[in-house]
Amino acid sequence: MKGRLGFGVVLLVVPLLIAIFGPFFVPDEVTRGRAFVETGILGTDFVGRDVLHQVLLGGRTVVLVALIATGLSYAVGVPLALVAAMARRRWLDELLMRPLDIVLAVPSLLVLILVAGVAPRGYTTVVLVVAVVTVPDIARVARAAALEVSSRPALEAMRLQGESRWRLAFGYVVPTVAPTLVADLGVRITAALYLVASASFLGVGVAPDAADWAVMVDRNQAGLFLVPSAVVVPAALIIAWSVGVNLVFDRAVRR
Repeated sequence: MKGRLGFGVVLLVVPLLIAIFGPFFVPDEVTRGRAFVETGILGTDFVGRDVLHQVLLGGRTVVLVALIATGLSYAVGVPLALVAAMARRRWLDELLMRPLDIVLAVPSLLVLILVAGVAPRGYTTVVLVVAVVTVPDIARVARAAALEVSSRPALEAMRLQGESRWRLAFGYVVPTVAPTLVADLGVRITAALYLVASASFLGVGVAPDAADWAVMVDRNQAGLFLVPSAVVVPAALIIAWSVGVNLVFDRAVRR
């Protein structure tokens, strides 16, 4: 089990370190040569830029945007779930959850395609879209876990003692459902990473020639057999980070 955790930490930390500190090792002036030429360590990409430099530059947009979008999703979804689960009035639960079910019924890729046609390009758009399509899933999972806890005799005893709603929610319910939320968090980060990468493929988040791991995988496919590292390296980093997140969070839940 310790070996599995160590393997997960390596898979998680290596892409994260590259994403955070990689840009500091790239020269300010980016030179361009011939496209898909095996020069340097990893060769050149579809516009003649050094693939190693693009790998060092391209992680922040994928990793950090996914983390920010996931954090925003939980900041919205968990409080909604707590209010719905602890509400004494059935109509309030229905009022909060039914609109989320409508959003959940729309495929996330369809939302991205629609946004690509009407919304301005930028990281803010990607974060908001990913948060909107992720909030319903988080709210449903958190609500299902909180419903069971909110019906326990211990919580009713706390109510009779005059404890505030804040104390009930964040002093008892949230710590009790924390393992479920932690387990779900690993899945949501991976899903957010997938959506951020998909947004890059669709041109929602970044420019078509931006230094971005997802864009590199998409744009360099034409030279896969000439300079395979231009596709394989960024794809491997995305996969490693996704697997590492789930392995680490799975271990956290077990502990």
